Amino acid sequence: MSFTQDLALQTADLRRQIHDMPFNRELAEGTLPAEVFRGYIVQDAHYLEGFARALSLAAAKAPDPATIAQLAGSAGTAAAVERLLHGHYMALYGVSEAQFRATGVSQACDHYIASLIRACALGDFPEALAALLPCFWIYHDVGHEIAAMAAPGNPYAEWIATYSGEDFSAGVAKMLALTDRVAAAADAATRARMQKVFARSCWHEWHFWDSAYHRRNWPKPVAEAARNGHSYHRSVAEL
Repeated sequence: MSFTQDLALQTADLRRQIHDMPFNRELAEGTLPAEVFRGYIVQDAHYLEGFARALSLAAAKAPDPATIAQLAGSAGTAAAVERLLHGHYMALYGVSEAQFRATGVSQACDHYIASLIRACALGDFPEALAALLPCFWIYHDVGHEIAAMAAPGNPYAEWIATYSGEDFSAGVAKMLALTDRVAAAADAATRARMQKVFARSCWHEWHFWDSAYHRRNWPKPVAEAARNGHSYHRSVAEL
């Protein structure tokens, strides 16, 4: 069994939950509310900027020129997806560049980016690679599953086509192969760290979609006068 096959087994329950969560089921059916997808696509554009930065940090630690080129190319691809796919939907929903920049990063998005930057800046190269892998792999698997069941005329067809397309699949295959090569050369302690950060990023993938579906942002404490001196409540700001 390869290292990535073992990763898949270790996170199978969580990844199945990601496939079955309401956001992805409704996206496949074409019934996901437009305002939910709009909030998601804005946050995903913020996320991909951070993801590209994390990829660049990982590329700087890569052991050879070919791997540097692969990860740097992936960073460029992430930026291209942000410009094309997100530009398409932001234009469709009437989100200007100024409105996008004025929309703050959600709590789930901020925490995911911070987790990746920490792994790529402070961890070694194998750890950085494992932290980045779920974003490639989970989107590939979800995209292909949705593509197999999506009806014609699905309003999210551009999104589905991007993540079920041959170009994206080829990039994911290269990332999986690289992870297996790096893990094969690593010691047991390094592989254990890789497993840990991979599972953490899988959780962040779930949390990002869950937060987008429920339109959660940063919790805010209720004013002191409203607490009535007894309990501490939190309000949830919509995107």
